[in-house]
This record gives sequence, structure tokens and C-alpha cells, in this order.
Amino acid sequence: MNPLYANMPTTIFEAMSARARETGAINLGQGFPDSNGPADVVEAAARALTERSNQYPPMAGLPELRAAVAAHYRHHQGLDLDGASEVTVTSGATEAIAAAILALVSPGDEVVLIQPLYDAYLPLVLRAGGVPRFVSLSPPDWRIDADLLDRAFTPRTRLVILNTPLNPTASLFGADQLALLADRIVAHDAIAICDEVWEHLVFDGARHVPLMALPGMRERVVKIGSAGKIFSLTGWKVGWMCAAPGLSRVLGRAHQFLTFTTPPNLQWAAAYGLGKEDAYFAGMRAGYARARDRMAAGLEAAGYRVLPSAATYFLSVDLAASGIGIDDAAFCRRAVAEAGVAAIPLSAFYAQDAPSNMVRLCFAKTDATIDAGVERLARARALFA
Repeated sequence: MNPLYANMPTTIFEAMSARARETGAINLGQGFPDSNGPADVVEAAARALTERSNQYPPMAGLPELRAAVAAHYRHHQGLDLDGASEVTVTSGATEAIAAAILALVSPGDEVVLIQPLYDAYLPLVLRAGGVPRFVSLSPPDWRIDADLLDRAFTPRTRLVILNTPLNPTASLFGADQLALLADRIVAHDAIAICDEVWEHLVFDGARHVPLMALPGMRERVVKIGSAGKIFSLTGWKVGWMCAAPGLSRVLGRAHQFLTFTTPPNLQWAAAYGLGKEDAYFAGMRAGYARARDRMAAGLEAAGYRVLPSAATYFLSVDLAASGIGIDDAAFCRRAVAEAGVAAIPLSAFYAQDAPSNMVRLCFAKTDATIDAGVERLARARALFA
């Protein structure tokens, strides 16, 4: 067997969710909402099963969804995309990431990875023969700076993978940090894969800035989005890649030999949802921000030190600053077994030089789940402090 995968453990997300199922623990680890998504979008998918074709849709995606993605980004982010030549529909954002890496990385190419990082990036880069170069960010602001980038970029840099907003830190990269990154990408004639699945989950009046919108980036960015994140329907696995026509053609050739296509009824529903009024997106953000504030207030009242959360479904707790003397992995193992609540150690998002004092929690839950989870985390603090 391929040693990369044969020696790889189960992802921390699946492992902690499995422990939660086995023990009956409250799952604040894996990032999925308690809700079933917007009813009208779900109904659109159900109607499409009986009213539209269930046979193979076009490999690149239904024309209606590709046009809807382009129109959505034109309206919300000011991007001028052509759905027919610059959008490819994938079976989730992770497939989009895989297709982009396999299409763009040749053996020996160096790939700049910003950590903490989504755990799929590194194995896919290694499987493609790429050589990772890490940029490690530090709390509490998780900023990219020029020195970090200059140490990572070399004449062999081919690709950069950027997750913005950033999971697990729940932070945003400001225009100044994105400009630093764009300057180096242009100078090194590189390409950026931008994993922007959290682009609508940005709080407190902030706005997501796509790297593609910066000067010199239009032809150098693969922008990846997710209907699952936009509509709180994580099980649907409908994503897309947006890129200039030359890049899109190569991305499509990788995609055709991964999943080839994506269920057509879900594509129809995603196309419908992307055209929803602005009030839907504003209301979604407000609802998640309220859940974030509820969890943060409860944790702080229980004696935890909570880091800022500007985006995503997540917030992080600093164990050491909370008076807890065990590391994040040990805390998560003991919390699920002894306190009945599942969390994710932030160290799982690092390939090297990982901090060991932070855990990630998901607040995309009902008030009752948040309150019960906070109560159990208060118990965990008393047990482990």
C-alpha cells in the first residue's frame, strides 16, 4: 500500500466524533451545525429529485449552478467571473482542493502552507510530490508578516495554499497581509489555492476580502467555495473552483478523474440558494455571531480564557491561561471520557512546531447544546485545573 496513507491515522475530527457517539458526549469538536439548513434550499433539492434529471450532469457542473456562482460573487465580492469558462463544480471543497493540488503540483515543486492548516492540505501536497514550506502563525492575532513569508518562499515555490477566513483560528487576514502575500506570489511567478469556504461566516461588520480581487491575482488564484458552509448543509458536499480559463481547463482535467460530477439535485438547489436575498446571509451571520457570544460568555464565566473569533463556526480556548496544566490532546481525551464533551486540540492542525495549550470548539449549535456543553466544560476545568 502507499505508505503515505497506510501510515496515516484517522483524522482527529472523525476520531473525536466517533468517541462522542460511543460515549454519548456533546460534540463540540467536528464543525457541523445542529440545524438542518434553510428549509427552502432543502425543498429545492427534494423537488429536483422528482422534477429534474437524475442522470449525469455535465462534468464541469450544471450551467445554471456555474452561472449562479459567478453571479453570486459578482454581487457579494465584486468579482467578474464567467460561469461557463471559469467555474468548475466539485463534490465538496475538499475535492476541489485535491483536484487543484493534483493539477498544479509536480514532483519537486515547493508549496507554501500556512499553519495551523486544514489537515487535508499536507497529505495531498505530499502525494503529488510537492515539498512543503511552512509559515507558522502565532496567537492571538495570527498575522502573516513579511519575514515569515520571505523565509518560506524560494525560487522553487510553485504554489501557496491559503485558508481565509482561517480554520481553526477563526481569524481574518487583513488587506495588508493579503497584499504581502500577493507581492510574493507575483514575484515568484506562483499560483495560490484560496480555500474560502468560510467567506460568508464573517462577523462584527467585517467583510471577506478574496485574494483574487487584489492587483495581479486574477490570473493566479484558484478560489474555492462551498455550498455546505454557505447554507449550513455540510453533508451535501457541493463545492466549486473558480479560476481564469487557462487554469480552469487544467483543474477540470484533474476533477474529471476524481468524482467526475456531483448529484444534480443538490446542484440545482445550490444554484437556487446562491440567489437568495441579502437578508438571508445577514441573518445567518447574526445567528452564528449570537451563538458565538453565548458560548464565549459561558466559557469565560466558567474561568476559561477565550481567544477572539472573527469568523467560521469556531472559537479557541487557551488552556494554560485558563489555569489548566495538561496539554490540548490530553485535555480533549479526558474531556470526552470524563466530562462528556468533545473538543479538538489545535495541535492537530500543525505539521510541526505545534503549540500545545489550545483547543477548538464549535458554536454552530442550539442554545441548549451550547449551554450543556459549557456546563460540562466547566466540570472539565474543575477536574483538570
